[in-house]
Amino acid sequence: MGDRFPVLDRFADGAQHIGGRLRPGTSGRTQEIVDPASGDAVHRYELAGTEDVDAAVAAARGAFPQWSGATPGERSDALHRFAAVLAERAGDFARVESLQCGKPIKLSTEFDVPGTVDNTAFFAGAARHLQGQSAGEYSGDHTSYVRREAIGVVGSIAPWNYPLQMAAWKVLPAIAAGNTIVLKPAEITPLTSLMFAQAATDAGIPEGVVNVVSGAGRDAGEHLVGHPDVAMTSFTGSTAIGKRVAEIATSTVKRLHLELGGKAPFVVFDDADPEAAVQGAVAGSLINSGQDCTAATRVYVQRPLYEQLREGIADVMAGVRLGDPFDPSTDLGPLVSHAQRDRVAGFVDRARAYATVVTGGEAPKNGGAFYLPTLIADAAQDSEIVQSEIFGPVLVILPFDSDDEGIALANDTPYGLAASAWTRDVYRAGRATREIKAGCVWINDHIPIISEMPHGGYRASGFGKDMSAYSFEEYTQVKHVMFDNTAEVRKDWHRTVFGDR
Repeated sequence: MGDRFPVLDRFADGAQHIGGRLRPGTSGRTQEIVDPASGDAVHRYELAGTEDVDAAVAAARGAFPQWSGATPGERSDALHRFAAVLAERAGDFARVESLQCGKPIKLSTEFDVPGTVDNTAFFAGAARHLQGQSAGEYSGDHTSYVRREAIGVVGSIAPWNYPLQMAAWKVLPAIAAGNTIVLKPAEITPLTSLMFAQAATDAGIPEGVVNVVSGAGRDAGEHLVGHPDVAMTSFTGSTAIGKRVAEIATSTVKRLHLELGGKAPFVVFDDADPEAAVQGAVAGSLINSGQDCTAATRVYVQRPLYEQLREGIADVMAGVRLGDPFDPSTDLGPLVSHAQRDRVAGFVDRARAYATVVTGGEAPKNGGAFYLPTLIADAAQDSEIVQSEIFGPVLVILPFDSDDEGIALANDTPYGLAASAWTRDVYRAGRATREIKAGCVWINDHIPIISEMPHGGYRASGFGKDMSAYSFEEYTQVKHVMFDNTAEVRKDWHRTVFGDR
């Protein structure tokens, strides 16, 4: 099945990257990394335990004074070198990402890897622009200015759907701002995160600035979040686990950034280009086999176009090519695991009792964790299939009548990460961008992201931003500095404490 990668050789020293070097874990428990396209184990490693987390935090803490004390230009130069190393190794990164996740190689090659290189190049430039408020005499007798300072050691937890990109989203703003970091990737997909950390070391970023612990959430993850020497936690994952992370982090009064689940609406008004909407709905719902928190999951179509969209989406979905992720012609790979495939199938099977499976709705019998692109109609707005995050190649289509109803339905879930609206009317488009409650609203497209723009959600989708210069708000401490300009021994305000004017 395609061109694989010598995983055993690359990670023979272990799956923990601490202080610039790979080493084995100390938990006494092992984890298999499984190729989800075949079900074959491709690697086995020892999971991180609490001792490994302690060692990684100590390495990050030891590296912090030097790294935070470097000039913005020095950090920028290091990140530019980092981007160059990543670009040189792009082919290896793409193959490993496809191997451990089941992503089609064209997705890894054209989206995941170049996006990560671009993110790194962006933060190389952004590192030189950590600015505060201009100095000024706001009280009349003092000069004030604002410093932005690194927080310290960041403990980040990343999910399994985009291991490489999520490693970049966590690591890059943190270290560009002068912090050091310990990243815990998902234990089933740690390989490209480890390669990312090694590339940072090879680019000359000091040992200990970027560390990776590959361990389970209930021990390594919780220990990292609660560690007394970790000053901030950044987590991307499900809302349910995000609540647990928040509970631990807030008990130790840490800075907290959460990017959680999504249930993105795709609102098609009756003046939209129907063919563009069909193409966008299929692409937006099937990206990464639907394992994307911003993927289109709920298509609301104004009634005059409903039947045309329902038929068109089903036809295009039926032509999507499933297969070996390493075959360049493959459109849709497997889900990340058989357990995830079965979870997705469970949602669809339960929906048969109250909705119509228009196309798909089954797993092909090929041994891998594949699931057919699936379109579901006739579900109620309050049903599980409409309200819950499925995280698979499943799209629900529902009609609406008035513009008011379409926007109300779009907002009718606990989530608010991403959305799109499809219309040729500038006023409808403007209203949708104002009234749909989501961190990103696309018009006549769904999914594209760029390094210069922030990514983050409303409500149950979390708070804080990844990417862009806005992410520095999460990774810096703002300090007000005030100088007395009068040189007077006794200030006028002292009389409020003792004496008269």
